[in-house]
Amino acid sequence: MCVNITDIDITDVNITDIDITDVNVTQVVDCGEQDEWFSLIFTIASVIQSFLTFSNGFVLDQFGTTVARLGGIILYTTGTLMIAFSTPALYVLLYPALTFIAVGGSMFLITNMQVGNLFRSRRSTVITLYSGAYGSSAALFLIIKVLYTAGISLYASFLFLSACSVIHLLRTLFLMPRTLIPYPLPEHYTYGIICGESNSASAGQTEGTSNRNNILNQEKSFRECLLSRFSFCAMVWLSVMQLRNYLFIGTLNPMLQRLADGDHSLVSHYTTVFALTQLCGVLCSPWNGFIMDRHKGKPRAAGESERDADLRASVLSLFLTPLLCILFSICATIPILPLQYLSFVLQVITRSFLYSGLAAFITMAFPSCHFGKLYGFLMAVAGLVSLLQYACFILVENVFDGDPLYVNIALTLLIMFAFIHPLSVYLHCRSLASQPTNQPINQPTNTHL
Repeated sequence: MCVNITDIDITDVNITDIDITDVNVTQVVDCGEQDEWFSLIFTIASVIQSFLTFSNGFVLDQFGTTVARLGGIILYTTGTLMIAFSTPALYVLLYPALTFIAVGGSMFLITNMQVGNLFRSRRSTVITLYSGAYGSSAALFLIIKVLYTAGISLYASFLFLSACSVIHLLRTLFLMPRTLIPYPLPEHYTYGIICGESNSASAGQTEGTSNRNNILNQEKSFRECLLSRFSFCAMVWLSVMQLRNYLFIGTLNPMLQRLADGDHSLVSHYTTVFALTQLCGVLCSPWNGFIMDRHKGKPRAAGESERDADLRASVLSLFLTPLLCILFSICATIPILPLQYLSFVLQVITRSFLYSGLAAFITMAFPSCHFGKLYGFLMAVAGLVSLLQYACFILVENVFDGDPLYVNIALTLLIMFAFIHPLSVYLHCRSLASQPTNQPINQPTNTHL
């Protein structure tokens, strides 16, 4: 049974779980119209988040960690307060609210991922751990749903989330550095509440080391990095798989409704299972980091720099991600309801490998001073490509009578283009290995292609 979107209390509905059994029905309408509304909300929030990640990255690289995190805190807190104070008459607040939360959350992510620079031997693992935790945060809405069924209103839940912004503020002011965390770390590097307490000699040495590090890292301009082969291949790699992931999430409810023949309790069960699997993202992402860091501590080949070794180790991760995405897409295409359990598992693994792998690859292939801008630009382009998900949803509903078979097959074939990226990195590493080894090991090589 469906309800008119204007006749429900939007504050009592979980956007990711369109379970409306607890809502008083006042007008029966076509379910397709309701699914289209919720799909549009998700599309707008996800696309704007991806698009504005570039501006987030620019703010981080240009103004430092403190300014970037303060902006994220303001956006996130505003979004949670808008949901808390939304009413049936102001249901349109969901559009900016979810967008603010998404954009503010992405600001937290890119500022947190630089913490990986503090752990040289486990740098990729730490970066992927933060990325996985960010993905698993979607399960927070499941907790809010459980609390709501226990009698705690969404008003109270989102006010509590707003109050928790104090924790983010304290961490920003007293634990995080004011500027970017450099890589590799200079000697006597300090941050947080002890920043600036080292003696002047140490401070001068740190400044000199940082300057030398900046000169080394700025061997490639942002424009050169942006127009490189690696950047283009990473863009295709991210865009096609993110489109498949977004379309699956945005059409999850109508797909389950169709496969369950309208059995509302069965749909609610599968939706809850899907929400639970999102918690596993924080467990899956570090495995991607382990794959990339597996060579750390081992002797490198003659003439091979640390960046070259990092790129060589990333090939396996870059290949496994589209392979997992194809398996996930195939399972989602087959119209068998119990098989969707496997789809849920493969989806969360694919998503974890996708975003954590992208962040780790950018830190390996490009200068650290461009990380925020490059990460944001790639996410912005992928966000524009993700606009196609709404067109795909309309195509499924209006042309194929709700059957997504042909669209799923087309997207599965499209994912094949993602294999171009690991192939490009592999060929680059092989060409480096075939070069004469008369170059000192510690001398940087031109890997930023």
